[in-house]
Order: sequence, then C-alpha cells, then structure tokens
Amino acid sequence: MKRMHVHLRVSDLARNIRFYSAMFNAEPTVVKDDYAKWMLEDPRLNFAISTRTEETGLDHFGFQVDSDAELVEMEQRLAKAELPMETEEGVACCYAKSNKHWTVDPQGIAWESYHTLYDIPTFNNTGESTAAEPSACCAPRPVPVSIKPKAAAACCSPQPPGKSDCC
Repeated sequence: MKRMHVHLRVSDLARNIRFYSAMFNAEPTVVKDDYAKWMLEDPRLNFAISTRTEETGLDHFGFQVDSDAELVEMEQRLAKAELPMETEEGVACCYAKSNKHWTVDPQGIAWESYHTLYDIPTFNNTGESTAAEPSACCAPRPVPVSIKPKAAAACCSPQPPGKSDCC
C-alpha cells in the first residue's frame, strides 16, 4: 500500500514539531537533532521536516511503498510521464537505507518513489547527522517555479478581517 510523502525544510525544528504535532494530533515517530517524521494513518502520510539547509519551504513530494513490486509499479508510472528519472539503490538518506526513483515535475518540484529497507543512525552516507547540504535529501535540484498572481490564490489564502475575494 502506498503512503504519500511530503518533506519540508524548516528553520526551527522544535517550533515546527509543536505545530505539526498539534495539527496532526500525533507526536512524531522519529525525532533527530535535524529531522522529524510523522507516519500517519489518517490520512496515510509520511510527513517529514528537516533543518538541513538555510532555505525553507517544500523540499519534495513522493510515495513511500511497502514492497519492491510496488516500487517497480511506481517506476513504470514515472516512465510514462516521459521526464528524466534517476534511480538509486541502497541509498542512505533521512536516517534510512532505501531504493528510490526520482523525477522533477514540470513545475520543478522533486518527486520521490521509494521503498525503505531499514533504519540507519545517520542522515546520509557521510556519517554526519547535522551537516548542511544542498538538499534535505538526495532529491534532484528543483527548477524555479513560476509564481501565480495573488488574485488566483485569494480564495485559498487567509484574508484580513472584513476582506474576502471568494466567489
């Protein structure tokens, strides 16, 4: 069974752990000095945050799968998208060894499909658990994303009191 994966880069881990624990009504299943992860069942989500870079925001989306067969299925799906794909086997990332496939969507957002093999004590292969790196994980470099005009997001964004542009 697949589990949606979202990874955000944050500037203050403790503050974000408090926020997301309250929002999910659950404590993280993994907490390190530079990383936290929630394995939620409703919705079925692997939500991770890290302080691995100076930049904050979305790091990547993905799907965590439970078997090699599901990973092969995800690889076939990515191949149908006809975008460059990178495969990594037995890679150390986010305190786990995994087999993965990466791509970058047309907006420049990295997408990962992976099967976790087992947990490890370090963030990556370097043996370090807190060094800043170009990306929170092994994701391909994102490409700049075009920004939508503010009016397009007005209905989905918090508005000042007394102002609403919603339909």
